[in-house]
Amino acid sequence: MVEKGLTGWIRPKVVVVVKNNSTKKSPLYFGEGIAITHFIYSKNMAKVTLIDHPLIQHKLTLMRKVETSTAKFRVLLKEISLLLAYEVTRDFPLKYEVIKTPLAPMNAPVLAPEKKLVLVSIMRAGQGILDGMLELMPSVRVGHVGLYRDPKTLIPVEYYFKVPDDVDKRDMLVVDPMLATGNSAVAAVERLKSTNPISIRFVCLLAAPEGIEHFCAVHPDVPLYTAAIDDHLDEHGYIIPGLGDAGDRLFGTK
Repeated sequence: MVEKGLTGWIRPKVVVVVKNNSTKKSPLYFGEGIAITHFIYSKNMAKVTLIDHPLIQHKLTLMRKVETSTAKFRVLLKEISLLLAYEVTRDFPLKYEVIKTPLAPMNAPVLAPEKKLVLVSIMRAGQGILDGMLELMPSVRVGHVGLYRDPKTLIPVEYYFKVPDDVDKRDMLVVDPMLATGNSAVAAVERLKSTNPISIRFVCLLAAPEGIEHFCAVHPDVPLYTAAIDDHLDEHGYIIPGLGDAGDRLFGTK
């Protein structure tokens, strides 16, 4: 599928649009023939945006390496988060106001004041993306959803929830580095929908095809942004090839 110059590949029940000018099908994301053989179109599912900018992919490769230290992992995740934020916010509305430069007045673009944003981190690993995006957007409000995945059932268990009081007047970006089974993301977004934000977008670093399909089946109205779509989940629900446990690598707990 091609959408106005953007090359896309489509997985069952998921529309994937690659946000770059590249026309290469990376074996890391799709494998030989997968783009044609296993990808079909469904209009009922949300679009999944694969942000494959070369800088993001380079830094992501460094994060994947087993020898990457905790300190370096944090820095790389923060840098990638800044780059992801550029793409996720590219359609934010602008207004124009008259300003004076040192040489002349001009009608200059600024973000529309009615566009209010809240960033919501799915704890604990979501904090790594949150910190990076806050550097770019320091005035946004912040919320947290605390979830852990039961190691036996893989079902998410909520232990904390806090969002701003005026969330119903804000657009929401939900962030979590990994979309594996999709259970935690699905539960978090379901909980956040009860607060009635204007809109919700989900942003992650890595996604498994199984997680994408699950998320889009339950929340077809929520756009999903990711820097990579890996091959599959293992029997423990970990993304393969992945980068390990993002929380453990971010906080040095294992």
